[in-house]
This record gives sequence, C-alpha cells and structure tokens, in this order.
Amino acid sequence: MNTKPIKRNENLVPISREHHATLLFCWKLKQGVKQHVETQRIQDYINWFWNNHLVPHFKAEEEVLFTDPEDVMVQQALEEHRKILAKINRINSCNPENSSQLSLELGELVEKHTRYEERTLFPYLEEKLSDDELNRIGGILHEEEHTAFEDYHDEFWVKEKTI
Repeated sequence: MNTKPIKRNENLVPISREHHATLLFCWKLKQGVKQHVETQRIQDYINWFWNNHLVPHFKAEEEVLFTDPEDVMVQQALEEHRKILAKINRINSCNPENSSQLSLELGELVEKHTRYEERTLFPYLEEKLSDDELNRIGGILHEEEHTAFEDYHDEFWVKEKTI
C-alpha cells in the first residue's frame, strides 16, 4: 500500500504531530505482547501514556477542535474517546491474565481512532471550518504544549539482544 503523507492545515499540525506518537504507542503495545513482556510493565506504560499524552490530547481536541457536538463525524470521534477510556479502565480492573489481549484490543482501538481522525475527520474539518475558525484554533493550539516527545523509563518494546 503506497500511502502519500497527508498535507495537514498548519493550524492542526500540533494535534496531528501527536498522532504520530500515538501510533508509536500502539506499535509498542503490540511489540510488548509479542515479546511476552510482563503484563504489569505494559499496563504501567498504558497508564503513563494515558495520563501524559492521551488525556491532554483528547482535552485539546474536545475543547478546541470539536466545536460542533451535533456533527455526526465529531460525535464519532467523541464516542471513540469514551471507548478508549473504557478499555483502559477495563485493563486496570481486569485479571492480569486477560491484560495482554485487552492491551492488543486497546492498541487496535487507538490506532483505528487515530487513523479516522487523520484520514477522515481532519480533512473534513479543514473543509468545513472557515479560515477564521481554523486560524483561531491554530492560535490556541500553537500556544499550548503539544509534543510527540516521550520519556518513558521502561523501553519494554525494545527486543533484547541475545549473545
């Protein structure tokens, strides 16, 4: 599949940049499960990523970008945010033996959601919103901190080298 990079409106770039880190989060979950990493290590990372990346990211989207709660496409994104939170809550309350499967399901859910926003919702909003609205949104987003930088202490997804 040859997918060209998406040309994002400059006003949405801060949020879009975070989506790259989110897709890496999904990949890291898959790697951890594939390498049979202890479920508690993966769960700790999920909670760290949730608190440090997804909560502020979702807050910015919901308060700044998703300005029309009546819009069906915005409603889909908001519903997916709720499903992601519900999946994380389920991971935190489940038996550790079920945690690996739930972590994979979370990764798939987050990846699907991120791709929906990048490929469908954001292009739609770029067309729907006026230049003034996009500039207002961009002004807010560029003032806030939106980073794809990750400084998590346990790189469980890195395959250990055997000698």
